[in-house]
Amino acid sequence: MKKKAVKPAQGALLISEPFLLDSYFKRAVVLIGEHDDHGTIGFILNKPTDVKINDAVEDFPSFNVPLYFGGPVDTDTLFYIHTIGAKLEGAKEIVKGVWWGGNYEQLKFLIDTGQVRENQIRFYAGYSGWEPKQLDIEIKEKSWLLSSANTSFTFFSDPKGLWGQVLKSMGTEYAILANFPEDPSLN
Repeated sequence: MKKKAVKPAQGALLISEPFLLDSYFKRAVVLIGEHDDHGTIGFILNKPTDVKINDAVEDFPSFNVPLYFGGPVDTDTLFYIHTIGAKLEGAKEIVKGVWWGGNYEQLKFLIDTGQVRENQIRFYAGYSGWEPKQLDIEIKEKSWLLSSANTSFTFFSDPKGLWGQVLKSMGTEYAILANFPEDPSLN
């Protein structure tokens, strides 16, 4: 039985093909948070920075988590993806159990009072964005592979290993790509 093809949509994962050399998206896994006639918004799940959230954001409760690079658009803006769901007013469910955004002041209160654990949320500087139809063109050009998102991929414990793990989960045909060296000339 042939596996159903995943289309670009909210809750899908974009996996950069192994030869994509773009510095922002090389070996990137992007969670699509929104995809409609106005374009596409997503967040790179596997690019943690060396900066902690408390070093990047003033007046934030003590919370020892890294800030991730979400993409090259609006890098001075903070975004967050979490599993706390409806506890956070205004949060939007992307895929079952994975939510985006919500009331910022309420989030700070929940963190300050210990109601949010470090493994329930990730913070992103910036996002990845595409104009209407731009992502469809990039997919046709084979810059991206598509898969389905889930909570375990979104909050994968080894972000740097996520690209290969998602490829392996897609079957034998893609698992081979997971072992392809970043720089084949060094082989």
